[in-house]
Formats: sequence, C-alpha cells, structure tokens
Amino acid sequence: MAARIPMADLRREYGRIRPEIDQAIERVLRRGWFILGEEVEAFETEWAAYCGAPHAVGVGNGTDAVHLALRAAGIGPGDEVVVPAMTAAFTALGVAMTGATPVFADVDPMFYTLDADALAAAITPRTAAVVPVHLYGCPADMEAILPVARRYGLLVVEDAAQAHGARYADTRAGALGDAAAFSFYPSKNLGAYGDAGAVCTGDADLAERLRALRHGGQRATYHHELLGVNSRLDEIQAAILRAKLPHLDAWNRRRRSLAGRYDAGLADAGDLGRPAVPPRAEHVYHQYVVRTSLRDALRDYLAGAGVATSIHYPCGVHLQPAFAFLGYEPGSCPNAERLTAEVLSLPVFAQLTAPETQQVIRLVRFFFAMH
Repeated sequence: MAARIPMADLRREYGRIRPEIDQAIERVLRRGWFILGEEVEAFETEWAAYCGAPHAVGVGNGTDAVHLALRAAGIGPGDEVVVPAMTAAFTALGVAMTGATPVFADVDPMFYTLDADALAAAITPRTAAVVPVHLYGCPADMEAILPVARRYGLLVVEDAAQAHGARYADTRAGALGDAAAFSFYPSKNLGAYGDAGAVCTGDADLAERLRALRHGGQRATYHHELLGVNSRLDEIQAAILRAKLPHLDAWNRRRRSLAGRYDAGLADAGDLGRPAVPPRAEHVYHQYVVRTSLRDALRDYLAGAGVATSIHYPCGVHLQPAFAFLGYEPGSCPNAERLTAEVLSLPVFAQLTAPETQQVIRLVRFFFAMH
C-alpha cells in the first residue's frame, strides 16, 4: 500500500514557496553563471550570519563538508578522529576520506548523541579531532564534550547536517566548535534540490584553505597549490537555499509544534520512549524518533495503515561492513546497539498537517492498546 502519510513531501514545500523558488532559479539562468558566483558568495555570507559564525564555505555535500573541514585543519593519515557510533555512516566516511582512522565512541542513552565519558575513554596519543553529531536535530552535549577536547588539544568539527537552526546554550549549531559541517540534502530542515553542503568556522585561515581545497587546491585560477578536490556548491542550489533560508525559523517552529503534539499524544502510549531534550538545547526535530522493543511490529502496522516511517539508523556505524577492518565487535558500543534495535522515526516535516499528526498518534496508541 502506498503511504498516505509520508515521511516527507517536498512537493508541499515547493507548492507553498513556488514563486520564490522559481524566481531564484530564473535569476541564475538569466545571469548565465553557474559555478562559484554571486549566489554562492551571497549564501555563504547569509548562512554564516544565520549560524553566528564568521565564515561559511559552500561545498558539494555534507560528506565533503566533514572531509574538507578536517583536511583543512591538517588531519590526515596517522591521525585518529573520534565519532559517535550512532550516526549516518557518512560522518565516518568523511573522516576516512582524509586518510585518518575513525574511532567509534558510544552515545548517551537518553539523548542519543556522543557521550563525553566515552569520548574521553576513546582518546589515544594519535587522537587529533572529534566530530560530535547533532543527531536528529538535537545538539550534542557540547558543555561536556568541549572541555574534554580542549584538555587533549583536539579539533572539534560539529556534524550539524541534521541541526539547521538548533541551539545549545543560546549558540546555534555551526558556531559551537572549531568548524561545523552541514548538509543541505533535499529532506533536511534547510534543503537544496540536489546535493549541497557547507562548512562554518571562526578560523579565517581554515576558511581560506577550505576555499582552495574545494576548488582543486587553487588559490588563483590554474595555480594548484594544494591537492584539492572538486566539491563546489553550484549557483542554482545556492539560490534555492537563499530563497528557503528566510523560512527556516518558521519551519523549525512548526516542527517543534508537531513534536509537542506527538509528545502529548503519546505520553502514556505503552512501551514507547519519546525524544528527550537536554536542558540547555533547542531541538529542531529533523526527525521525531521514538523507541520501542516492538519497533518492527509497530513499523509494519503503521505501513499497513498507510503511514510511512523510517529507521535512523538500523546499525551502529562501528558494525557496518565497510568498517569491519577496524575490528569492532558487538557489545563494544552497547548504548548505540540497543538504540539501533529500537528507534523508529515518525513523520515530522513543516507541511505535515495536524489531522495527519493526530492520525499517527491514534494508530500508535491503538497498536500499543492491542499489545
């Protein structure tokens, strides 16, 4: 059965801001300049200002944002970089692309983000950086993570790919560490209409190296000073992001409102854990993720009733076959392993309607009443 309540519906979003999107695209087409032009420069300025960071550098996607932020800081072969075991594999792939070794640390069982004690236990003399992930739109516990990182002289690169507009202690994601990697994949809170990414940083030298690395290592045309890559945010995607950015705060408020409906409606639904929010954090609910030992049965039931769900993520990154060479065994990150067996993402996007939300709540409650 085709899903009647989707996980996301980008057609609804486009329908509501179509004139702005169409004008942005037409502006680029009329100008006839498609790579590293006025739109990219303007978006970088606007995104940096929004995040509260001095610099933003547009790149091709979020994985490249992680990779290039680390490379620009000199991270490479022989270094270790700590990442949480529960995240999209692309976080660790960005580390591996530098030649450094990802080291996986467990997550907090309540908030699902990197546990500061697990970070400290994972540090060795080779550790050069840590990439805390603001998972599902919930900021990592930076007040606990940053002192550990500073004690050991570690670079801190936020993976903020799911946290556009989130705050921790009144500071936005993107300005909490030494650098921050963003993805603008279409389904993100701020999404392009294709792949796109950016790095925010307060370090002017790091930003300058990033601009060279993304463009084949060029500091001036045809003068390749660094072994760079080809990872450039294109003009059309930058123009689309500029059109959407003024709506981001309203969309995030809508996501929080929908999450509040879920919280209230599912408060006593049975064997169901709801998202927890750290005291000093502002969640932006890129995903609304519940937990239950009946996850697979609940998902099948909702699918049969026409409600789409997803699992973010079904396997800890430390146990992914791509990273088997690192030698992690089941049980090495127990919190992440329990969570990946129980988490389920319910529909939450800014254009989801209140009746749709109530229908999801009714179905979930009925499922648990029957179990």
